Amino acid sequence: MTPPHRHSLYRNVCGIALLAVALLTSGCEASLFAGLNATDRRAGIETRQGIVFDARHQLKLDVYQPVNATNAPVVVFFYGGSWMKGERAWYRFVGTALAAHGVVAVIPDYRKYPQVKLDGFMQDAACAVAWTHQHAQDFGGASNAIFVMGHSSGGQIGALLVTDPSWLARYGLRPTDLAGFIGLAGWYTFSTADEHDKDMLVIFGSDDVSQAPAQPLRFVSGDEPPMLLLQGTADREVETSNATALAQALQAHHDTVTLKLYPGVSHHALVFALSRPMHDKAPTLADTLQFIHAHASSDSH
Repeated sequence: MTPPHRHSLYRNVCGIALLAVALLTSGCEASLFAGLNATDRRAGIETRQGIVFDARHQLKLDVYQPVNATNAPVVVFFYGGSWMKGERAWYRFVGTALAAHGVVAVIPDYRKYPQVKLDGFMQDAACAVAWTHQHAQDFGGASNAIFVMGHSSGGQIGALLVTDPSWLARYGLRPTDLAGFIGLAGWYTFSTADEHDKDMLVIFGSDDVSQAPAQPLRFVSGDEPPMLLLQGTADREVETSNATALAQALQAHHDTVTLKLYPGVSHHALVFALSRPMHDKAPTLADTLQFIHAHASSDSH
């Protein structure tokens, strides 16, 4: 017989999954993320919160470290939010999921619109990656096994870091200094014809010339690190063509890329599947870990 507390836990987990869409559509993102994080406690993890990585702009990051980690792979995760909202604390479930499987996770905040546009949040993202490269060993990570990962608008930020070399060059780094990129339903190419992208048009401009610097697809040159592109076919926010177009461009330049399309998976379920309550919604975590272990330097194991 199943213990009563397990029935209670099951009801709580199912409740969170069923409420996810309602909370997102009602603008109650904070409540949803709080629920996911509250039910996703994991042992064997050290958390360091509120580390300042950019004193000038008072930007902070959180580090999730496997206990006794040594030369572990590192992931810098950029969350989504239409370049306008989001907080690193909301994504604790991402950090704990990765750390529970031996990966050091770094989750930074970055400035958002209307405070800044492209230059602002890209400078912040590059700064966070450079900080991680410098301090990886302080948290048991390997500086030669750093991955960039992002969801939605965070996917655009991460993808641009690894395709347009100018952002990391300010810190003496190149995209190929990174072990790989993991994109979860990222914006990789824009279209002015997409009426549901009105926020994007405000931030990046409404014409092809003004949008070009923000589109990762435009910068593919054959000098990118390996990439894993994950996309749900039921995504109603970021069209599947973003991932397929980027994969095709990378393949044409003989880059290493793996594209995985998850049937019936929605935009938010793709990233929520990293949490324990919703892990069965998509194999996001398993595919991410497989990619990390396949492309981390042998010196990091």
